[in-house]
Amino acid sequence: MERSRSLRMLSAEKFKIQFAEVEPGMTYKAASEEANRCLYCYDAPCIKACPTSINIPSFIKRIATGNLKGAATTIMDSNPVGASCSRVCPTEELCEGACVLNSASEPIQIGLLQRYATDWAIQSGKPLFTAGPAIGRKVAVIGAGPAGLSAARELARDGFGVTIYEAREKAGGLDTYGIVSFRLPQEISLWEVEQVEKLGVEIKTGVKVGVDVGVDELMEKYDAIVLAAGMGYVPSLGIEGEELSGVYDAIQFVEGTKTGAPDIALEGARVAIIGAGNTAIDAATCSVRLGAENVKMVYRRTKEEMTAYDFEYEFAKQDGVEFSWLTAPKRILGDESGRVTHLECLRMELSAEAGKDGRRAPVAVPGSEFLMPVDAIVVAIGQKRHTALIELLGLEHDRGVVKIDANTRLTSHPKVYAAGDVIFGNGQGEAMVVSAAEQGKQAAHAIRERFSARTSSVAI
Repeated sequence: MERSRSLRMLSAEKFKIQFAEVEPGMTYKAASEEANRCLYCYDAPCIKACPTSINIPSFIKRIATGNLKGAATTIMDSNPVGASCSRVCPTEELCEGACVLNSASEPIQIGLLQRYATDWAIQSGKPLFTAGPAIGRKVAVIGAGPAGLSAARELARDGFGVTIYEAREKAGGLDTYGIVSFRLPQEISLWEVEQVEKLGVEIKTGVKVGVDVGVDELMEKYDAIVLAAGMGYVPSLGIEGEELSGVYDAIQFVEGTKTGAPDIALEGARVAIIGAGNTAIDAATCSVRLGAENVKMVYRRTKEEMTAYDFEYEFAKQDGVEFSWLTAPKRILGDESGRVTHLECLRMELSAEAGKDGRRAPVAVPGSEFLMPVDAIVVAIGQKRHTALIELLGLEHDRGVVKIDANTRLTSHPKVYAAGDVIFGNGQGEAMVVSAAEQGKQAAHAIRERFSARTSSVAI
């Protein structure tokens, strides 16, 4: 069997260059010209297309008139992670896709204008919001990702005392750890975290609920709890050879690139990415920047069924990533040193009829096995659910997807609300940063309404 080639790690200097933000921000001239193209629609379809309902014409008008603080405030008022979303939202499918100028010319570059305004806010250091007068109520938020930060920010503005419990060393969740630096630098999400802390929210990092702090303690200490714990690492493939050196979890793989050059040798490597979602694309484009010679995405369905956004797919193609459609991994082979050398695959075909999820199921073609020479494999087939935590809180769920009341975000427990990836899946919710932010807001508003109603009742 062929031995794995000798691979090198990227130097720190080259890493810094390769992982620098790809998309440049707008200049003053470009932003002014683009803002003045906007029609400032009264009944703007772009607002309706934004999950957080940002008043887009309003913030663009403020850019056009030089009121950048007003523009940033308008954005962040609706979306507590608006700076991150300006970089990672699928704007082509949302606000820009709904722009009335699509039929006449080019849509307004809403994402870049949003970035222009929020970048100004970051650089200026000026506060945009203040905490509301204390009302004597306390809320615990489990998870400091987009949903948790949004819930905490809204609650603090309404006068609640808020404590966030975050298992990681830093807050920000997916935005801080899980989205590649050349699209979302870590300092952007950490600025959003800082804005929440400045409202008096206490963020306890490195604290795992159920381990470092008990659920009973939270139930007793707080008036309400918001579960926004996201999801975990990638589940196993369940095939032979996963334990070999050179097989990586995609989430951990991307995380390793967020804080500096990772201890991963890929210069000149042949890399196979298993999966075709947004995280798989991130793993593929990271591999290219880490010096991989050839990167192939292995997916058991076709391009039409892939879950990655179209712009992510185009981005990967521009990076030279190859796609092996209708291909499924069967086992991983290695050499005597325990290092991966080949991925054995099967050719697939799609069934004639669609399954429960609306997609045709992949079926293996008998006798179609073949070997793909590889030096590294990155597994990106979804994420594990925090089922143990969900059950510890006593919540009803469907295979790790928490059941909620769609109007109030309230779970089966009268004290616990949920938002973000813990409610995504099985036809429920959306896996977007902006959707998580909106869900966090909705949970916070439901808590506010609940206790406002109680206060009014007592006053009467």
